[in-house]
Amino acid sequence: MPRRHLPGFERDLPMAGHSQFKNIMHRKGRQDAQKSKLFSKLAREITVAAKLGTPDPTMNARLRAAVIAARAENMPKDNIERAIKKASGNDAETYDELRYEGYGPGGVAVIMEVLTDNRNRAASDIRSYFTKSGGNLGETGSVSFMFDRLGVIEYDADKASADDMLEAAIEAGADDVASGEGGHEIYASQDTFRDVARALEGRFGEARKVALIWKPQNTIAVDDNTGEKLLKLIDLLNEHDDVQNVYANFEVSDALMAKLGG
Repeated sequence: MPRRHLPGFERDLPMAGHSQFKNIMHRKGRQDAQKSKLFSKLAREITVAAKLGTPDPTMNARLRAAVIAARAENMPKDNIERAIKKASGNDAETYDELRYEGYGPGGVAVIMEVLTDNRNRAASDIRSYFTKSGGNLGETGSVSFMFDRLGVIEYDADKASADDMLEAAIEAGADDVASGEGGHEIYASQDTFRDVARALEGRFGEARKVALIWKPQNTIAVDDNTGEKLLKLIDLLNEHDDVQNVYANFEVSDALMAKLGG
């Protein structure tokens, strides 16, 4: 995906291994055949977002992002509304929002975002996954310094030309843009990306994704054997009910991705 730099943006956001990063992070979306598990995770995020703020997506940025994510996965409208209503009910579960960090095979840094109603279970399960894969779970902050916490807004390619999206992003106050056949990705700081998202929505309509992510500053190229172990670890983590998102800073070969259907 070609990069379009914004004029005056001096802190160059590293894009090393960008396409590989995207492929790895999107494996879950393509391989998760259990839609009910995916819907459960999306509903959990919607409920937590609604409980922490107002149940109105137009007034609650996190809830709006969660609803957009659910729509992107074709989650039924009734399920979305039920998850929002659940936040105000007496039977609403209480979830702890946690971040786990560690090193996987090959010394690759991994960050996991978790929503759980049982901290001990989540920690025990995640630790066992890392141990069995040949990695180790670390303390909070042990790898996050190798990532940038950024907001990303994504649009399909047919929403605008690369030039039009770049112009709109500049006007909205974005930091960086990547455009290609797969669509447009607009990056902004944590402080500005909600405003950037609103400005772009006013021009191009609802984005396909609006989220805060952990983007690796640099990526590590690993051999196919290590790559298989890492991808197996990431799949295990993604399949866990409590794990919402997984980020890692490695690249694998196109041959391995093709072999695994990535």
